[in-house]
Amino acid sequence: MSQPLPSLPVDPSLAALRDQLMAAAAAFTDSAQPLGALLRAMVDDVERAAAEPLEIFPVKHHSPASALHMARRLRERAPRVIFLEGCEDMGPALAGIEHCRFPVALQAFAPEAPEFPPDWSPLNVVLPLTEFSAEYQAIAYCRAHPETELLFVDRSADHVFQWTPRGDAPPGLEAEETDAETSGEGADEDRDTANLHGGAIGLRIGAMEPTWGEFLEFLLRNAHVKHYSEWWSQYVEGPTMGADYATYRHVLFLVASLLRRIGIRPGDRREDEQRERYMWARMRRHLRDRRLSPADALYICGAVHAVSPIPEFGAAAGTEWEIPPRTRTSWLYGLVPSSYAAIERQFGLPPGDIRIAQRTWEKGCKALGVEPFTIEPPRKNSSGPKGAAAITAPPAPKKKAPKAAAQGAAVAAAAAVPAGEAGPALHQFLTRPPEFATEDDEQLTQWCVDVVRLARKNGYLASTADTIAIHHTAHLLARLRDRPHPSPYDFREAAITCLEKDRVPRKRNIHRVCDVLLGGDRLGQVGYESLPPLAKDVYDRLAVLGVNLKSSNIERALLNIADRPELLPASDLLWRLRYLEVPVRPIMGERGLGHKPVQESWDISIGKNQSSLIQLGYEGVTVEQVLEKRLKEKAYKEGATTVRALEAAEDAVVYLKSGRLARELGLRAVARMRDEVGAKDAPEIFQRVRRLVHHYRTVGLPDWLKDFVSTGYQHYATLLPAAFSDRGTAPQEVAAMLAFIFTQEALAFSMGCQRSQLLIAVKQAAPEDAPKKALLWAAQWVLGLRGEEEIRAEFTHLLSQPLLLPAFPDYVAGFLMALEFTPRITRLAVEIVSRAFAGLPEEVLVPWLPKLVVALRPLGPGVTATLIKEAGLAFPRGLGELGTWAFSWDRAQARAAGATAAAAPTASAAGPIPAAAPAAAVPARSPEEARMAGLLAEHPAALDGLAARLGVEGRWSFAAQAAAAQAGVEATAGAAPAATAAVPSPAARILADYPEALRALAVRVAID
Repeated sequence: MSQPLPSLPVDPSLAALRDQLMAAAAAFTDSAQPLGALLRAMVDDVERAAAEPLEIFPVKHHSPASALHMARRLRERAPRVIFLEGCEDMGPALAGIEHCRFPVALQAFAPEAPEFPPDWSPLNVVLPLTEFSAEYQAIAYCRAHPETELLFVDRSADHVFQWTPRGDAPPGLEAEETDAETSGEGADEDRDTANLHGGAIGLRIGAMEPTWGEFLEFLLRNAHVKHYSEWWSQYVEGPTMGADYATYRHVLFLVASLLRRIGIRPGDRREDEQRERYMWARMRRHLRDRRLSPADALYICGAVHAVSPIPEFGAAAGTEWEIPPRTRTSWLYGLVPSSYAAIERQFGLPPGDIRIAQRTWEKGCKALGVEPFTIEPPRKNSSGPKGAAAITAPPAPKKKAPKAAAQGAAVAAAAAVPAGEAGPALHQFLTRPPEFATEDDEQLTQWCVDVVRLARKNGYLASTADTIAIHHTAHLLARLRDRPHPSPYDFREAAITCLEKDRVPRKRNIHRVCDVLLGGDRLGQVGYESLPPLAKDVYDRLAVLGVNLKSSNIERALLNIADRPELLPASDLLWRLRYLEVPVRPIMGERGLGHKPVQESWDISIGKNQSSLIQLGYEGVTVEQVLEKRLKEKAYKEGATTVRALEAAEDAVVYLKSGRLARELGLRAVARMRDEVGAKDAPEIFQRVRRLVHHYRTVGLPDWLKDFVSTGYQHYATLLPAAFSDRGTAPQEVAAMLAFIFTQEALAFSMGCQRSQLLIAVKQAAPEDAPKKALLWAAQWVLGLRGEEEIRAEFTHLLSQPLLLPAFPDYVAGFLMALEFTPRITRLAVEIVSRAFAGLPEEVLVPWLPKLVVALRPLGPGVTATLIKEAGLAFPRGLGELGTWAFSWDRAQARAAGATAAAAPTASAAGPIPAAAPAAAVPARSPEEARMAGLLAEHPAALDGLAARLGVEGRWSFAAQAAAAQAGVEATAGAAPAATAAVPSPAARILADYPEALRALAVRVAID
């Protein structure tokens, strides 16, 4: 290791720069005082940062220029300690980073955080790393040189949440919504990798984006760019890449000072100052503890933090700040895969920004001849300790080809400016325009050719003329924006302008084609050695499938369990992973109570989505442990209902096959059932209990399930009267309660329950809604409190009353719900529905048909099939039988009427009885209707007047009236059409020729 070099001296030529800036302010403004004060303060910030004994290295997030200068500076100067902006507790997460494929992210995760708002949990913080970032170069250098210590000095992950206002939205949620809006239209193929960080808070080393909207708008408008990243790339990134180290530092100090003073909101500025106090306090403490000189240290931080005005700034500051303590939150640390799309989405960068940065990095390394530090995986036959990182500095640069040397000559000459000439170099940098590179024009030409080729491949009609048009349009846009040569952003807009059509021929638009051309998305991966124990266990147990779990593509696994029983444990694991939302998807196969798998097919994309699997590693050692924990949380969390506890018990049987866990969760469901006050979850509870009872019939019901059935029987029997009367309880919920009671009645009786409680509850029920009344009739029929003929008479009465016809469909819908618990009503239900189709008028029948379908859907395929089968038995088998066919219930009524007619006398003392037309069947009447009929019979003048208006002669049936009077409940009246009208008229003659309408009206008004 080379000897430490002294820190950079203070450059006296900055005074000349200050004078020149003041002169410019006076020349271009009427009052130079405000602008002069700003420029003077900016130069002061540069002098202060440059004169600090502890050398400050300013960086920007994922900046290729910062990475290049970091690689060159570390080769020139070997510090004893490197202070890096980043959560100080994330250092242990670097262990095993040599086994990863970048980009990856350091993660701090807290599953439970009782001292923070509940809606914030779990707490998640990530710090993405790419190979073309200054922090990566520092980490790689320290890995290759163990004598150099690397120390994160920013606030801990716990302090990130401590300093977040409690009234704000959960951290990470707002950023996630914003990032979703800024995703490009052509990013459809990247959506599966853009959400790798989920709702985690993203941390950056060197955040340099303005937060004051007016300043940003002014900056972009005057620079003729759309995004801040484009402005930075054109005016800072590119020019400083080939500058000397001192100029690079001074330029970033100047830009950061400008942003800090007029480009950042006051709230963000206060947060930055709090972080800076934390970092300087941590660095000074470390230097004192290790007895190190500030000249032996290197401080890598965002340029905004390098020009901080706080009193605690500097290694020799006299003001000391006390670091606040952390909470008792338990944090876990590790590595998670990242991607370019995920970084862009999380930090609101324009799509393709990270890809452009990667190409700039590769071009800069080639042009400047910089050999960066890299992190290589350890060799298998290494003589060192197992798992040690084989991270070495790259070999000495080879001789460059003449062309490469010519391309890098200009930037190499600029890089050779000695430190003492920093002032003139900075002055030249600020006054001379950027130099044009021949390689850039060659690269633009190649891009124009390649984008046309890709556009053709994706269905666009493009030709060589489009190539020329894109090249000229890119140059035109660059000149309009005062650029010496086009940037990748200019090229992308030119390609979209020249190639985009009114529609996208295939799935990729030109924006997406340009992204693919510039490098496309890149997905990182965490190596097996760096995975948590749970993830390693999953990889080991799924190895029997013979698929590549590390592949970035979706792998198809075929499991023939019948021929290879050893695959059954892998199948069980895949179903558990699916339950835990790990990206495995069944194509063929199912898993349920009592199901024995034979063949299955799975799509496995664990290699492409490692984050979800790594996240499980923070919750337990094995998948089974995490699944058991999740099931218990579902059953025991605050506000958990009976159905959730019962669902957890069923899942324990299906996925874990654990009787112990199922008993524990089942007893929890019993306890929750005793506390239920409504029937909202009754339908789902009934379905789950029925499945569980059916599953356990062959092996014996467990005690907890018997206890649940007896408790549910008593509980629902108690709630029945209130449920029938409460309008807030849906008929489906009442039907589910009755279904639970009647289907599990035998088991409940074996546990000591009695039917007397149910009988009392049904007798107390007094529903007012039509569906609940029909449900009550069915329940009374099952309990023997009402007969079939009574229920048929009730529905016949509804059909005979015009005022009740609109409510008839609701009665039928409620009656059909009873099929869930008593199949014996199937024939009667078919009869009632058939009568409804035959007797309901169209204005009632047509709107009811959709309601009938909705009423049948919840019954399930089994009950509906039984109903359809019973309806099929009521209709003729062939078309030839249709002429003599009649419904079975109509034939039964006809036989009963014939038997009554045969029993009646055919003659009397007065002479033969004249033949009469069959009288219409008198419908059953309620007591109120019977009293009304008796009143009309006692005062017949009103009906006689109506009959006269219709041209008929009314004739009262006094025998029927006497019988009704003797019964004391009802009377019947009828009217028969007269042979001739009392006063012949055209209307009377028409009614005599067509008596059907009159007879129908007579039936409606109950006359004979």
